Amino acid sequence: MTDYQFQFNTPLTSLSAHSWNALVSDNNPFMNHAFLLALETHDCASERFGWIPHHLAVYEQDQLIAALPLYEKHNSYGEFVFDHSWADAWQRTGLNYFPKLVSSVPYSPVTGPRLLIDPNITNEKKEALWLEMIHQVKQFALQHGFSGWHCLFADQNEQACLNSQSDFHIRNDCHFHWFNQSYPSFDDFLGKLKPKKRKNIRQERNSINKSNVTIRVLDGHSANDQDWTDFAFFYHKTFTDKWSTPTLNEAFFKAVAKALPEQIVLVLADNPEGQCVAGSLMYRSDNVLYGRHWGCTEEVKNLHFEACYYQGIEYAIKHGLKRFEPGAGGEHKIARGFIPVKTQSAHWLAPNPFEEGLQHFIKEEKVIMDKYFIENQSHSPYQPV
Repeated sequence: MTDYQFQFNTPLTSLSAHSWNALVSDNNPFMNHAFLLALETHDCASERFGWIPHHLAVYEQDQLIAALPLYEKHNSYGEFVFDHSWADAWQRTGLNYFPKLVSSVPYSPVTGPRLLIDPNITNEKKEALWLEMIHQVKQFALQHGFSGWHCLFADQNEQACLNSQSDFHIRNDCHFHWFNQSYPSFDDFLGKLKPKKRKNIRQERNSINKSNVTIRVLDGHSANDQDWTDFAFFYHKTFTDKWSTPTLNEAFFKAVAKALPEQIVLVLADNPEGQCVAGSLMYRSDNVLYGRHWGCTEEVKNLHFEACYYQGIEYAIKHGLKRFEPGAGGEHKIARGFIPVKTQSAHWLAPNPFEEGLQHFIKEEKVIMDKYFIENQSHSPYQPV
């Protein structure tokens, strides 16, 4: 690997957006240079919230051929892989669990590329470079006193590489995704559901029509400043109502919409008086739709399902997207056409006084998640083939 130069602490501002984005598969919006830069520029991923960038850039003869989003974390907020019990155990033995290193999309439990690499590199060379990147991150962690490195929700091939490493702990989780079976229309999708589920969805959508709420589906071109002001307020209200921390802001939303207008799906709902009362924000890649945020100022029965799920499914069908990830958690999604999908995350720990206990924790967690997955599979909303 002597031909490669590995540089940590690389500011995104010093990297060519074109060179970075050339490494990103499927035009993934969350790994787009503009998306990650907007998080940093608008104080969303920063020291204030415990997401301090240390990105890795890999060069070959001054050309960027690989990269890794990498953050120093002083808390576990916004990761969606919960390790509070691990942090407590470290603290009880006098060890520091924080700071740690995390490769993820801040505040976004979305699957996708993490170990970004030039698509023109051969598979054999790619795996060797992945392994060297993993080694370099470990060395960086040891040299700078980080407790470990956590890579969350990597895509299938990257996760397989991480799973093959004997010194990584692999955690398991379950999300709910919708898959497009080349449906010509929403009604064709409904036709594949069990009668009771199909009837329920129609009733929920009809209730929205009867409420005289107007739905608007916008992209970054058609959404105006007021639309983003409204949505930012909904987002902030959702978090503060739940006694949580809103980390994104109006400036961030506007910056991403301007940079990635075709990848924005903003669903807004207006009441009969013409006031915008609710909204959901989704992003799309070339093949996948990702549901991210929802909020409202006026409660309308079933509007959450309409704005967050049904409009997304309609959009995916219309645009030929293969999958719709609506966000983490929620068995209620099954009745609306989503099915359980196993997800994983990889965790390497430098000082680990709990190796045996941690292995037991991982094993028990996997048993629980496997049972949870099978139980949810048994409630499939689709008619038997």
